[in-house]
Amino acid sequence: MKNVLKLEELSVEQKLGLATISFNWKASIKPENMEYLAELVKNRMLGGVWMTPLHGENAPYIKRLKELADYPLLVFTDAERGLGEYSIGGHNTIGVTDNEELAYTFGKITAARAAAMEYNVVCNPILDMSNENCIAGGTMRGYGADKDRVTALAAAEAQGMHDGGCLTIGKHYPGRSQGSNISRIDSHMGGITSSATKEDLLDYALYPYMELDKKGLLDGVMLGHTTFVNIDPDYPVSLSKHGIQILRDQGFEGLAITDSLTMMAVVAKYGHKNSVGYCVGNANAMALPWQEDHSKVIQWMRECYDEGIITDEALDETVKRVIAMQEKVLSLPTGVKPTEEEFNKFHRLNTDSVCALVDDGLTTTLDKNGKYYFAILTEAGKHENVSVVTFKDQWYNPVAIQERLEKEFPNAKAGLLSEFPSSGEIQAFLEDSLDRETVFVTFCMTQAYVGVEKFTPRITSLIDAMQTSNRVSTVVHFGNPFLLEDLPHIPRILVGTISTKGVDATLDVLTGKYPAKGVMTYDVNLK
Repeated sequence: MKNVLKLEELSVEQKLGLATISFNWKASIKPENMEYLAELVKNRMLGGVWMTPLHGENAPYIKRLKELADYPLLVFTDAERGLGEYSIGGHNTIGVTDNEELAYTFGKITAARAAAMEYNVVCNPILDMSNENCIAGGTMRGYGADKDRVTALAAAEAQGMHDGGCLTIGKHYPGRSQGSNISRIDSHMGGITSSATKEDLLDYALYPYMELDKKGLLDGVMLGHTTFVNIDPDYPVSLSKHGIQILRDQGFEGLAITDSLTMMAVVAKYGHKNSVGYCVGNANAMALPWQEDHSKVIQWMRECYDEGIITDEALDETVKRVIAMQEKVLSLPTGVKPTEEEFNKFHRLNTDSVCALVDDGLTTTLDKNGKYYFAILTEAGKHENVSVVTFKDQWYNPVAIQERLEKEFPNAKAGLLSEFPSSGEIQAFLEDSLDRETVFVTFCMTQAYVGVEKFTPRITSLIDAMQTSNRVSTVVHFGNPFLLEDLPHIPRILVGTISTKGVDATLDVLTGKYPAKGVMTYDVNLK
């Protein structure tokens, strides 16, 4: 039997521990760390743990901690793409299919699978909205730019998560919105700022948050590291008294947690220790330090308390919300098993998420007997064994794509082309494709720490030059669609999502096996 903790019965040390989330990502957690966490849990000195799913390999560690706790320990993870076999290419896949029933199914199956792995809080849905090229996967992680559609899809997903057995965390509060450098700076690498006002946020970026809260579907929010200079010029939202207060003033009473406090947006300016202290002391948010050695976090918290960065009032306010979130866990359904029909619906998220942008009179399908040259973009260049380890989950495999296209189109040629081709590679490619209709297969790697999402100048220059004689008929692109704005006019464009199944589905459309059913969620300006 789990007990709901009582604030008045807790010591300062217990409160400081309850205001933190321990982070462990490895399947083989160091024994000394595990034993330290076990002692914290037994002494009611840990609010939550964050462990990556890793195909369920962390479940035994989580289960042990939950069994040791006499209170409902919060167990967090990300599942933006789903889990394991049931995965999609980011939340934009849901936006592109534009189907609330499928959004609900994604939420329910993701939550049910997470709960089976011992999690009770999944940091979905993604509520970031923007209608411009955003880095660090910003375009593919969000549903889209229309606040009404985003809200409807997010509400459906969140209801599915509740029905599947997990609480929700909307992120990354308060969203991207307007700003001077918000699209070109990655918070993992440095500080981002926005000029949006409180009124701007209430009108657009916060709309999904407020609507989900009204429906009882927003259990918590993850605070982003953007500094809104017209709201609090001194601190990013994750460390600010004023950022979360905007939503509190609208009636939100749920939990706030920070995004990772190892990102340079906070660490470079405030340091590890003070970042942990300010998030609790200012924003009344649960700290997510992303430090494998949690003993350092507990030490930092105590030092910040002794230095007055964390006051008793702020600590009590934070822990009160942690306890309320823990109490919510007790009302979640358990042992939820989605139906076969629901699993089949989930599959449609991948098959129905291909967008087609074609000139009048053209189809999305290529002639099986046509003479094509497929230029397949890759990081590694023209090598027999292409390394794709930098791609998340190896979702984009140039060699596998080449093999399928050569099989599907027996009269075609297919070759790999590096993102940074040499002059010799370009000359050879142009000669080899002279008498053929050229089809480019391109990608955008949406990851943190890699900066701007663009085609390299060598690729755009190559396509520009080829289109002076109309040699490129088709581009099959996976990922961020804003990259296509840099290309000259292309008669036929297919846009797929960033998962292995999304790649397969897009090639199914190209070969006529399935129609393109997706809708664009951003205003991409094609030439």
